[in-house]
Order: sequence, then structure tokens, then C-alpha cells
Amino acid sequence: MAKFVTIGYGDQDGYDRTDAAVRNEALAHDARLLEAGAVAGIAGSPVQVRNHDAVGTTVESGSFMSSALPVAGFGIIEAATIEEAIQLVSKTPCAVAHGVVEVWPLREAP
Repeated sequence: MAKFVTIGYGDQDGYDRTDAAVRNEALAHDARLLEAGAVAGIAGSPVQVRNHDAVGTTVESGSFMSSALPVAGFGIIEAATIEEAIQLVSKTPCAVAHGVVEVWPLREAP
């Protein structure tokens, strides 16, 4: 099985305007993914870390990425193909509640 990093983007407004039954099924789907071994979490406040030329570390509050929606959470899932990974995340809260989920193949480091 291949591993995929998922990044969910969404906001409270999109979540709130989604039918409660759809939200509840999405939350149940997340619970099933966790039971199957997925690793997931809600995004906290990020920092940017730099150590250019290994001469000194600097840390800056805030995200480096920018998007129309805030990052809501991250996950690592296993699936046989990217198509299967897409199917799995298509039923998660960010995907159904007017957000978006990115799926990144996670390749082994050399």
C-alpha cells in the first residue's frame, strides 16, 4: 500500500451550512479511517523555520502557504492507488463541507 499526505482546507461557515446528516456521516467516515490506521489531526498555528546555509535558525509565526480557506487538518492515509486515496478523502468533512482536500503521494526518502 502506498502512503498519501492529505491536507484539508475549510472554514466554520462552510461546515455550518452543510446539512447535519452529511456532516455526521463525514465525521463517521473519518472515524473509520482512523480505525483502519490513518493518522489525522486538526491544524494548529504554524511557524516557518529557516536555517539557510546552516548558519542560524530563524522562526517566524504564520504559514508560508496562502489559500482562500484556512488549513483545517492533516492526515496520512494508505491506499493502493491515488484514485483510491481520492475516493477515501472525498467523504471527509473538508471535502463535503464546502472545503477542499489535497492528496499528495508520499514517497520514501532516499
